[in-house]
Amino acid sequence: MIEIRNITKSFMTPKGRHYLFKDLNLTIEDKQSVGLLGRNGAGKSTLLNIICGLDKPDSGEVFTNSTISWPVGVAGGFQGSLTGRQNVLFVCRLYSSGPYIDEKVRFVQEFADLGRYFDMPVKSYSSGMRSRLTFGLSLAFDFDYYMVDEAGAVGDAAFRERSEQILKARREQSGFLMVSHNLGEIERNCDIGIVLMNQTAKVFHDTKEAVEVYKAHVSQSKK
Repeated sequence: MIEIRNITKSFMTPKGRHYLFKDLNLTIEDKQSVGLLGRNGAGKSTLLNIICGLDKPDSGEVFTNSTISWPVGVAGGFQGSLTGRQNVLFVCRLYSSGPYIDEKVRFVQEFADLGRYFDMPVKSYSSGMRSRLTFGLSLAFDFDYYMVDEAGAVGDAAFRERSEQILKARREQSGFLMVSHNLGEIERNCDIGIVLMNQTAKVFHDTKEAVEVYKAHVSQSKK
């Protein structure tokens, strides 16, 4: 379980302080798949980063005894002068040991499907290639929750299909927090929908209802 208690997050703009959310409270149950919806800038990716510890709120806390992945699909965190293989090997040595290390490196190499670039410096990668490497590295380990940030936008159709099949299999043992502009992906893969709007969050146990509320909010905001 993940409990989000009284989270407030803001940042300064030329027009003053802008709040993404104030005193946000959410509970995500074990093995629950959650679709996060909201306009651009609503704080979806920021919330994922706070939950997995990559960002800090202004106030409030996240309570959990569960293991949480870094955001799947986010192309960051690699040492550019090292090859893809060297970066993966470094992370695998932190999270695994013995013969499992080679097994996980092979998984990432096959999943990311970077060909010869796997043994080239990451600084030579495109953003999509970095994302595929991050995606594969996250899925090489078993987590209680996976943070999935626009992973469906990474790679070609074959890669996206392979990714969705693996995510579907992982849902049997893990929960997901998913950010995606592909609303069909949210409806197919999530148990509940959470719409970030007006500095707070609305929870819907019907993802179709969540999508409709999100669409209405976006439409109203354009007027």
